[in-house]
Amino acid sequence: MEQFKPADRIQDLQYFGEFGGVNPSISDSSTYTFLSAKTMFDTFEGNAEGCYLYSRHSSPSNLYLDQALAAMEGTEAANVAASGMGAITCTLLQICGQNDHIVSSRTIYGGTYAFLKNFAPKMGITTSFVDITKLDLVEAAITPQTKVLYCETVSNPLLEVADIAGLSKIAKKHGLLLVVDNTFSPLSVAPAVLGADIVCHSLTKYINGSSDTVGGVTCASRAFIDSMKSVNTGASMLLGPTMDSLRSASVMKNLRTLHIRMKQHSHNALYLATKFEADGLKVVYPGLASHPSHKLYASMINPEYGFGGMMTIDAGSLDKANELMELMQLRNLGYLAVSLGFYKTLFSAPGTSTSSEIPLEEQQGMGLSDGLIRFSIGLDNDIARTYCEMKKCMEEVGVLEKSFA
Repeated sequence: MEQFKPADRIQDLQYFGEFGGVNPSISDSSTYTFLSAKTMFDTFEGNAEGCYLYSRHSSPSNLYLDQALAAMEGTEAANVAASGMGAITCTLLQICGQNDHIVSSRTIYGGTYAFLKNFAPKMGITTSFVDITKLDLVEAAITPQTKVLYCETVSNPLLEVADIAGLSKIAKKHGLLLVVDNTFSPLSVAPAVLGADIVCHSLTKYINGSSDTVGGVTCASRAFIDSMKSVNTGASMLLGPTMDSLRSASVMKNLRTLHIRMKQHSHNALYLATKFEADGLKVVYPGLASHPSHKLYASMINPEYGFGGMMTIDAGSLDKANELMELMQLRNLGYLAVSLGFYKTLFSAPGTSTSSEIPLEEQQGMGLSDGLIRFSIGLDNDIARTYCEMKKCMEEVGVLEKSFA
């Protein structure tokens, strides 16, 4: 069987513009005309292939990006959305309804956690949050009402690794759908190949890579994507998280360099994680042998793209973390900002930012300390210089003892 190579799938895509341009034309229209009333009726019914009705339903620009992302993830189809949360919430609401139940990883993006904990119960959907790394706890949380197992390939922000193949076996055993957010690990991991039923991304992050666009995608079977776009019962159609065509075209252009960028992100992160761990810092990075799931993750990834660009360092306290981040920004080593996948390193204290929706006692229970700094390592060409300058900052604020070598 031919090895699945997602970057090759991207490389082999070919879309010409309507005038022969090497970039596909952008469909700058919200509605589309028909030559006959019957064709309009057929399109409403979903029976007119290649015809466009209204851009909330689909547009040529969005469909180009749909096809590219489905090829990347190895699924039959995909549906882009106006944000990562738009993709995740519509996916879960397409599957679940009144009295249904979800088993979710306890360490997930704060917005997803807040949706599952605070918003979904308004629609009668409940969630059990478990340690996703313990498959026995996952299976024990399943009830007759459970419809979904939900996790992130690499969790935000603690970088726990989900055993997607193991979770898939549990899901299939109990007739559930395994939904995986793969935002932290595009190209490195192909969840659908490992057994996931549905794969979501925030396109805002690595896939777009330039921090100028918000977007999301759901990659799944053709039948599931069609159900999301149904004019009568589709969550994506009826809730309306439509991606703008101009944004789709922007993401499409940046997608072509994703394979190059992911290699550099991973290379730089591994270099820094290895150096800082040797300096005595508490570093979490899946590429380190000290990571509890290092061997598992090494068996899941495409080695060409490495272990990803995300790592955490514990500065000891929130005050130290804030002082360090402010100094690193002042020294032009990165930006004190949320999000990830930018060319510049981004850092934040997730307990007071991207995970602030999680109550303090639950943060403590999952091991999210006050002093934790989440790093999205950038594309620095001279990562050795970056390390030296970051180390100086850590010494100045007292996170590291000063060396006198």
